[in-house]
Amino acid sequence: MVRDSSRIFLRHKYRTTGLRKEILTKHIFITGGVCSSLGKGITAASIGALLEAYGLKVTLQKIDPYINVDPGTMSPYQHGEVYVTDDGAETDLDLGHYERFTNATLSKLNAVTTGQIYETIIKKERHGDYLGATVQVVPHITDEIKNRIISVGKITDSDIVITEIGGTIGDIESLPFIEAIRQLKFDIGSENILYVHLTLVPFLKVAGEVKTKPTQHSVRELREIGIQPGILLCRTEEKFNNEIRNKIAMFCNVNPEAVFQAVDVNEIYEIPLNLENQGMDREILRQLNIRKTNKNLDKWYKIKETIANSTDEVKIAVVGKYLELQDAYKSIYEALRHSGFENRVKINIIRVDAEGIEKEPDSMLNSVDGILIPGGFGIRGIEGKICAVQYARENKIPFLGICLGMQCAVIEFARNVCGMKDASSLEFNPEASVPVISLMPSQKGIQNLGGTMRLGLWKCNIADNTKALQVYKRREISERHRHRYEVNDQYIPILREHGLVFSGINPDSNLAEIIEISDHPFFIGCQFHPEFKSKPFQAHPLFREFIKYSLKRKKSSKLFLSEKK
Repeated sequence: MVRDSSRIFLRHKYRTTGLRKEILTKHIFITGGVCSSLGKGITAASIGALLEAYGLKVTLQKIDPYINVDPGTMSPYQHGEVYVTDDGAETDLDLGHYERFTNATLSKLNAVTTGQIYETIIKKERHGDYLGATVQVVPHITDEIKNRIISVGKITDSDIVITEIGGTIGDIESLPFIEAIRQLKFDIGSENILYVHLTLVPFLKVAGEVKTKPTQHSVRELREIGIQPGILLCRTEEKFNNEIRNKIAMFCNVNPEAVFQAVDVNEIYEIPLNLENQGMDREILRQLNIRKTNKNLDKWYKIKETIANSTDEVKIAVVGKYLELQDAYKSIYEALRHSGFENRVKINIIRVDAEGIEKEPDSMLNSVDGILIPGGFGIRGIEGKICAVQYARENKIPFLGICLGMQCAVIEFARNVCGMKDASSLEFNPEASVPVISLMPSQKGIQNLGGTMRLGLWKCNIADNTKALQVYKRREISERHRHRYEVNDQYIPILREHGLVFSGINPDSNLAEIIEISDHPFFIGCQFHPEFKSKPFQAHPLFREFIKYSLKRKKSSKLFLSEKK
């Protein structure tokens, strides 16, 4: 029997040389049972936040079982938003939760898919790396999965790696990943592994009681695969008593002290404190044999206090075309809420359908305090978005256009201020006579759509005497991108001549990064995605100032109405 070289390396590193005792990195695996959408991503992020409070260095990893190499070409209806890291990886939206809740800066190493694993294995096989062996799920696929899990901890030099396994226990596509994390217990030692299983304990209103059977079946299925969870986190609408807790513990072979409740909450940023109040952080440290006592959760208590004491409210219109999908604009919604925390104001998000606004912009926008147009692709809803831009510009309503939102602002300005009535984008009209938005030369002729856009961190130099400089308070910034089309530099002179300010420019390619209108209270468009760098304790400057000016508009409108009376 031919043994695979990667498997030999793994065993050599952790067993035959005696280095097993010297392993510093601990691994926590989050699995889910019963059904999807229980909140594994928020759970992983919350555990990361709690462990960081003890001074531990944490990194988080998402494993998705779909065969797509990444979600970059997937529809928002299938996958929600695509989150982008500094190095340009297009990833699952859960990485956004990880970065918002913790200090970890994530990369392509933190996002793993079945497609990536199989792509790597097939390339190795074609190259002859397996020396004539029959390539199989075990050991080749599972070893590649294990190597990816181990390497992320090693490269980031983290104390703890938290890995979320996508999907639900029992899904056929997840089995290689479950097998891989089962094997890791033997490769690096049970003292370095903790399995946390998130499951559903439903409350049946007709019966007036919670039911534990779904959790029992889920854990039984996990144990049949060979994994005994060390901690159970039970998602439930209603808190259950110790009798239910003990019942779950007995039938799932888990200590009662390791059964915790994830009760439905209105505010996700309360979850770390909810888990801490139950002692989940202390149980994790105990099971991983980590001796830590002092922790600092001050910033989380401050967020809780801010949420409880924010009484004022601003209405922000988000003009998009995936409004029925909460996850399609997830980072946008979260960045708005972060800005609400810093301005101590509640954010009332008004979801405005881009396809319907063209007919009645005044009735849909006249009561809002700010207008935001997020990124996106395709022609559907574009004219409605352009109509919303015009309404914000003419009525002096604070406006923030992100990526496609900025491009719509440029098109609107070209049409209605510069008099270029046929202004458009080559994305919407390949035969456009006035293509104020076009492709860079490097994007022309591209055949493969996945991973070929302008992605990740790009530099931006900010001009003097601009609103952008007031917002950022520095002249050099770097922001994350995900787009293919750009402002056509042939039209920049005429746009400038009519008053459009190009306040941010990429120093390497001279591409437009930020535009603004100087005689407007707050009108800014950016080609990048600032929402990806916003956190609950540190809102992104563009969002923070957008909400600040929206609040100013609301207060000035109230004052005007009172004086008029």
